[in-house]
Amino acid sequence: MKKRIVKIISMLILSSLLLSNLAFGAYAEQAQSSALMLDCKSSVLMEAETGKILYCNNENEQLPPASVTKVMTLLLVMEAIEEGRLKYDDILTASEHACSMGGSQIFLEPGEKMSVDDLLKSVVISSANDAAVTLAESISGTEEAFVASMNERARELGMENTNFENTNGLDDTTQNHVTSALDIAIMSRELIKYPKITEYSSIWMDTIRNGEFGLSNTNRLIRFYKGATGLKTGSTAKAGFCITATATRDGMTLIAVIMGSPSRDARNNAATALLNYGFSNFTLFRNSVGAHTVNVVSGKKNICSAEEQGIVAVIEKKNINKVSKSIEISNTVKAPVSLGQ
Repeated sequence: MKKRIVKIISMLILSSLLLSNLAFGAYAEQAQSSALMLDCKSSVLMEAETGKILYCNNENEQLPPASVTKVMTLLLVMEAIEEGRLKYDDILTASEHACSMGGSQIFLEPGEKMSVDDLLKSVVISSANDAAVTLAESISGTEEAFVASMNERARELGMENTNFENTNGLDDTTQNHVTSALDIAIMSRELIKYPKITEYSSIWMDTIRNGEFGLSNTNRLIRFYKGATGLKTGSTAKAGFCITATATRDGMTLIAVIMGSPSRDARNNAATALLNYGFSNFTLFRNSVGAHTVNVVSGKKNICSAEEQGIVAVIEKKNINKVSKSIEISNTVKAPVSLGQ
């Protein structure tokens, strides 16, 4: 047996959860049968760590997302920072195009200079369209090139019902700027992997320009919902009122997506109802990882170590006491032994 085999600590062992009367694949169907009364066109509730869908309604319907579009814009910005193509303390210059956006903005002037950090904060907290375009242009040169990257990233993530035409969600002149509640949940899940985003999206009020310009969070749940951490709101006449709302309680993070509500209050009430449903009915199960020893035949060493793979699963709270764990391990394995066997 090769020497490296002695160091194996993570050999794949058959480890299974036996869940009485619980079918993981039926979550969405079970949730829908509870008939939540949500005043919106489509909705999704996702558990962030596993990506499990806990509730959905018209989740694949293509709809305009308004400023929830910026979830993808922010994702590409954070990926550029992670890759070293952009730094928080870089100073960017606002273009005439960026300053012409209108809508939610921080009123950048052409030629005005601002740090990436302040521009990012302005997009996350106050949904600033001019700041979003400034960041996009710094990464791709033009907004059009950045939008092409947005659509490419959407395809990579499996967002099958999405087509972006701009970075900010303004839709007065767009022809086919659409996404779905499920696709929004998918890209939101990717975005909140960056702690900087939820650091900013959980701020109620802040300032930029050395305290001279105030930022107010467009997401009222941050102030009024226990555990709320973000994430992005949006509204236009065409899209109605939309939100992707994130919250964490007892180690579980949920993403609630609402599209096409008739008012801000209806949107916030729907998101609250979804989050309440998730936290009331579901929990995360994590199994403790155990180490085991397996005998090796025809090897330089007689034994090797094996470790169970960790399991994280979403289960209904009513079934938490029905979870049992069974481990099956071969008494012996024949050399050579490889990682993942």
